Amino acid sequence: MDKKSLSIGFFDSGVGGLSVLRETIKLMPNENYIYFGDSKNAPYGVKTVEEVQKLTFNAVEFLLSEGVKAIVIACNTATSAAIEELRSFYKDIPIIGIEPALKPAVELNREGAVVIMATSMTLAEKKFNALQEKYKEEANIAPLPCGGLVELIEGGNVEGEPVENYLREKFKEVKSHRVGAVVLGCTHYPFVKGAISKVLGEDIPVIDGSDGTSRHLKKVLEDNNLLNPHGSKGTVSIYNSLDSEAIISLSYKLLNL
Repeated sequence: MDKKSLSIGFFDSGVGGLSVLRETIKLMPNENYIYFGDSKNAPYGVKTVEEVQKLTFNAVEFLLSEGVKAIVIACNTATSAAIEELRSFYKDIPIIGIEPALKPAVELNREGAVVIMATSMTLAEKKFNALQEKYKEEANIAPLPCGGLVELIEGGNVEGEPVENYLREKFKEVKSHRVGAVVLGCTHYPFVKGAISKVLGEDIPVIDGSDGTSRHLKKVLEDNNLLNPHGSKGTVSIYNSLDSEAIISLSYKLLNL
């Protein structure tokens, strides 16, 4: 089989990476995609680095067994914990990671803090700390660990009182700072972007890295001569370790397919 027509593999700790896949399909609708969500073991943000690495390697092995030409680790926590090890081990396939879109938030140059919503592990890992160090002179950066939010979203709560009440309480932790912009440092969080705007106000920019990751993936495929030349609409296959109709149904709903 021509390698160009093979699928692109996407992985996340649950349904969060679908936010990245959704943007990628808009950019490259003729590509084929295989998505694996590990909702059975979600959330990853409360696990040890070693646990996340093991689960991520298992997921990559699954995607490779399905025959993919590139892999997107569409999970900030898994990227922080395992991306370097993955690239060292799997040298023959492009592996794309994701990181909080701090640069575009800083470049807005708004008054107030740039709040980074993420899991505790993402905020603790050296990848994020290096990113924060890079921009600390240009903006007041306020990391905001959001334990429990992934579980809400995995349960299908992307709008309404449960999510809005959670967010109201969470933003009280940004003490003495006016919020200038919000960066979504977890791929689950774009699904509650509307709820965040409702709580903070429509004038506060809410930024995620999905578009940047999608464009980077396209460039990597171009550079490796792996873009699918066929013009027809591609296929999307969704798998989940939870193996339930409810989670697969939620996945397609979040993907708007």
